[in-house]
Amino acid sequence: MSNRKLKMGMIGGGPGSFIGAVHRISAAMDGIIELAAGAFSSSPEKSAETGKELFLPSERVYGSYDEMFEKELLLPESERIDFVAIVTPNHVHFDPTKKALENGFHVVLDKPMTFSYEEAKELNKIIEQTGLLFCLTHTYTGYPMVKEAKHLIATGVIGKVRKVYVEYPQGWLWNKLENTDYKQAIWRTDPSKSGIANCMGDIGTHAFNLAEYVSGLKLTKLCADLNCVVEGRTLDDDGAVLLKFEGGASGVLMATQIAPGAENNIKIRVYGEKAGLEWEQDNANSLIVRHPEAPDQIYRAGGNIPYLSSFALENVRTPGGHPEGYLEAFANLYRNFARCLYARKNGETPKKEWEDYPGAEDGLRGMAFVEHVVKSSNSNEKWTKFEL
Repeated sequence: MSNRKLKMGMIGGGPGSFIGAVHRISAAMDGIIELAAGAFSSSPEKSAETGKELFLPSERVYGSYDEMFEKELLLPESERIDFVAIVTPNHVHFDPTKKALENGFHVVLDKPMTFSYEEAKELNKIIEQTGLLFCLTHTYTGYPMVKEAKHLIATGVIGKVRKVYVEYPQGWLWNKLENTDYKQAIWRTDPSKSGIANCMGDIGTHAFNLAEYVSGLKLTKLCADLNCVVEGRTLDDDGAVLLKFEGGASGVLMATQIAPGAENNIKIRVYGEKAGLEWEQDNANSLIVRHPEAPDQIYRAGGNIPYLSSFALENVRTPGGHPEGYLEAFANLYRNFARCLYARKNGETPKKEWEDYPGAEDGLRGMAFVEHVVKSSNSNEKWTKFEL
């Protein structure tokens, strides 16, 4: 019986990292995970600096992830880390994840899954072979009302899905920010670190994942148009994709980073034979269901709201009227992952609601999406078949 907090080791998340802090806050939110060790930078000095700032014992702060795996395995099981959170740029996803799994550590990995689709396929095989738990942090699936939207569609409330519209507008790269010392812009626009796509790999994958998750449908083919709007930029900063799903539904995906003033209002609309529904991050506690012959319904998040599904209720933290946002959604992924890990340690079967977090298949499909979008955009053919 496991009766202690789960111990997390972190790879990346050192000086200048935005997402590392998000992971640490989210993992700690429910009091069941503690940060116990880390290799926070490829620079041992910077890793030590971050470890000191986080009040970690110096002997649990490592100069590399190889050193962390080696030395953590020498510790008694009750003291060593249980899983690893990997929050590095895309080109440093595959190797630490592979080595973590091969050394017996479960993994939480920031999206996208890998640098390339080929790496994703290989990593997927390793995850299957080890049988260890793997969570990919597609944050927006952690929102309670996103889970409610998925449930309403799955139970036929809007009828057979006909149309899916998903958009993710940002404006932060409207100018050549990578020419400054801003770390986040520098690596995301660098093909050697980001991969074959910037905008579509960074936020387009979120939109794609949300479309498949909420609709319950798999993409079958696509037609993409990518743009490098800012002069001199090597990778895409804007794009749109026509989508075709199994069952005949169609859709449109838009992702851009060059819309001045736009922040992070990812939004999805799904229309079926009987009704439609809408959700957006700027009003994350609300889900609107629109009927052609009746007033709109507004579903609201809250732990005291009886009409919500168990999947939504398992992921709300406060009574209705108390806003829950990005960090709480992120924390829901960690909590569900942790609950499943506790269940495994205790020889128990996890609840189906706990198992509802993004995993290896989401990662594989996300990287396939990026590859096919780039292929389609570079092609004179209208449609590119989507396949794994």
